[in-house]
Amino acid sequence: MANSTVAASDTPVPARRRKVVSRRRRRVQDALVAYSFIAPNFLGFAVFTLGPILFAFVLAFMHWDGSNAITFAGLDNFWRLFEDKAFKDAFWNTIVYTVVSVPVTLACALGLAILLNQKILGRDFFRTAMFFPYVASLVAVAVVWNMIFNPEMGPVNMILYTLGLDPQNMPGWAADRHWAMVTVILFGVWKSMGYFMVIYLAGLQGINSELYEAADLDGANAWQKFLYVTVPQLGPTTFFVTVMLTIQSFKVFDQIYMITQGGPGTSTLVLVYHIYNEAFISWDLGYSSMIALVLFFLVLGVTVIQFRRQKED
Repeated sequence: MANSTVAASDTPVPARRRKVVSRRRRRVQDALVAYSFIAPNFLGFAVFTLGPILFAFVLAFMHWDGSNAITFAGLDNFWRLFEDKAFKDAFWNTIVYTVVSVPVTLACALGLAILLNQKILGRDFFRTAMFFPYVASLVAVAVVWNMIFNPEMGPVNMILYTLGLDPQNMPGWAADRHWAMVTVILFGVWKSMGYFMVIYLAGLQGINSELYEAADLDGANAWQKFLYVTVPQLGPTTFFVTVMLTIQSFKVFDQIYMITQGGPGTSTLVLVYHIYNEAFISWDLGYSSMIALVLFFLVLGVTVIQFRRQKED
């Protein structure tokens, strides 16, 4: 009797163990399936992105020209930054480009989104037209832009001349060191604002219409509704746009390369273009990696500050 009782009590134990083992196996199988989908993308990221980033961190403290042996440089590349006038100009130009282009692009994108969110004739056409510069070929757009802003035959200066501006005071645009940065900023704003306009359109269409109805009942005018309803409701969208614009502005390269090549002089030289010059023109890969390291921490610091301010708000 006692033996049968003990046997009866012992039989469920292996069954429970089998269930636990089967659950673990299913979890492992599910994990393997998930990792099998992730693996190709992760391997590509590790080989072509993560690996070069880590190598650049190491290379920042080395001397290497791409052909001879790598030698340890210590902090030589870092101290060289303070003696490099081109780096100082590039750093300042990058800050100026970011500080000016980010708020201007944000304001233009928001203004276009509010305008094209209304029921106006040809709204879909204008939405497409505003978004087109973002997806258009940069080479073709840059060539057209240089033709439009040509100091001698460009239609912009022709219009200014028709309006009575003295030919001697005409802007030189990309050919003038005093106007080159303005030209690049205008190009960047014009090319990017359509993309961020679409993001703002999505944010505007997500605002509850009852908030505007309540504001109408309270007697709010259009400006008050924009200030106290639209702007607060677009807070998360504005934060996202600001972060993306800031990162994009700090790493600007393509339009500088296509329009001014960093000139005249160093008037439009930015950090990424300076990295390109040092790495692939001068073949000083160690020093270019140090500049890239400075840019990395600059972008990281600005982004962290933005996230902290957003969290406090």
